[in-house]
Amino acid sequence: MNSASAQFVMSRRMNMYEPLHQISSWVDSFRDDAFPNVSPSTIVEVNERLDSLSEDTSSHGAQAPSNKYDQEESKPIDKIQRRLAQNREAARKSRLRKKAYIQQLELSRSKLMQMEQELERVRQQGTYVGGGVEQLPFSPSVNSGIVAFEMEYGHWIEEQNKQICELRNALNANVSDVELRILVDSGMKHYFDLFQLKGSAAKADVFYLISGMWKTSTERFFLWIGGSRPSELLKVLGPQLDPLTDQQVVDVYNLKQSCEQAEEALSQGMEKLQQTLGETIATDHLGEGIYTSEMANNAIEKLEVLVSFINQASILADHLRKETLLQMHRILTMRQAARGLLALGEYFQRLRALSSLWGSRPRQPA
Repeated sequence: MNSASAQFVMSRRMNMYEPLHQISSWVDSFRDDAFPNVSPSTIVEVNERLDSLSEDTSSHGAQAPSNKYDQEESKPIDKIQRRLAQNREAARKSRLRKKAYIQQLELSRSKLMQMEQELERVRQQGTYVGGGVEQLPFSPSVNSGIVAFEMEYGHWIEEQNKQICELRNALNANVSDVELRILVDSGMKHYFDLFQLKGSAAKADVFYLISGMWKTSTERFFLWIGGSRPSELLKVLGPQLDPLTDQQVVDVYNLKQSCEQAEEALSQGMEKLQQTLGETIATDHLGEGIYTSEMANNAIEKLEVLVSFINQASILADHLRKETLLQMHRILTMRQAARGLLALGEYFQRLRALSSLWGSRPRQPA
């Protein structure tokens, strides 16, 4: 890379550090200062072990111990143990199905790669050679990271549907807060698992991730940096959580305001990145009908710098979503948190169902 190109990349790098540094600093303060009216309390860890839950339950009853109370308290724990055993068996069967699916997917992928390579070879011969343009040294390939993400996301949806049914049944049966806590913690962890999956997908192809191609068309309509805006979800969930205490109303309002500020900062950073990317592509002269390998390699080098910043924006967006879930968990009672997770899951279910209905609708003849 010549000195002029190196100077260009370095100037772009310095210009882009500023908005993302501001965003990162703001998100750090979001965790500590967003709730001046909320008394400090410990956020329940979503991956808390079952033993800790049992100890918690015992400690709450320490002031008035009795054999009768211990027997009654052991009943929900027994139910939990049985449910966990059932979950382990279901997970084992799911792994077997997954293994068979992977084998079938690998076979289909190899065939697809051959077809795509043949198609792209014909397309390049007709476009680049016929147009007098030097053929670029690019060869199409299937991104194994994205293939794995789509498969894992499909399993994630299946598991979420099961969790929604369990939450609905538990709330209708008016089970104890101990049982609800297990379901709520499991639901929270399930969303955190999705954020980890998205992080892996971003390393494979961040543009695929933030474009929302892994979501249905209706979900993409509400897309914001690879997901949903936390502030919009709070608006959706608000009516489902009533009645709230006066303090809860204040806390939820403060959380929504904090989310909107963080979203605005991230949106401004992404807009600047998009502008910089457009300028990078147009650095070389347009309109001459020539795009050589050297020009392409130079653009790729500049694009690699931009991708690192887009990755950061994607990570910060999911960090904001995770923090919003944790703060709502802290504000709400256990039963309210269960209702909130149920409403959130059903909301995404309806969006996916709407996409399916729209895609299968009868079409008027042209």
